[in-house]
Amino acid sequence: MPEPMATLVLIAACGAGTYLWRGLGVALSGRINPTRPLFTWVGCVAYAMVAGLVSRLILLPAGSLAATPLGYRVLACAAAIAAYYLGGRRLLVGVTAGVVALVALSAGVV
Repeated sequence: MPEPMATLVLIAACGAGTYLWRGLGVALSGRINPTRPLFTWVGCVAYAMVAGLVSRLILLPAGSLAATPLGYRVLACAAAIAAYYLGGRRLLVGVTAGVVALVALSAGVV
């Protein structure tokens, strides 16, 4: 099979696999009770993973983030959390405030 055709077949197969699981999720979502203990546990695990990843980004960063001082990263995180709650618990507000704070601190503006 020529390479461009193989690429198209691979893209179609990946898309079909993705949409198969999405369709199955939509079909079964009406039968799932989200208050069951299993789903509560899955939600807790998801929150724990996000907390772990954020902690790792702050305490043990990689790449160019490692060049910023720990204090700057902690202050930017605090600014993001404060903006999130003061901004009506909107994620975009918190993320934007954290990025702006980190850039401002790193550039010496603040």
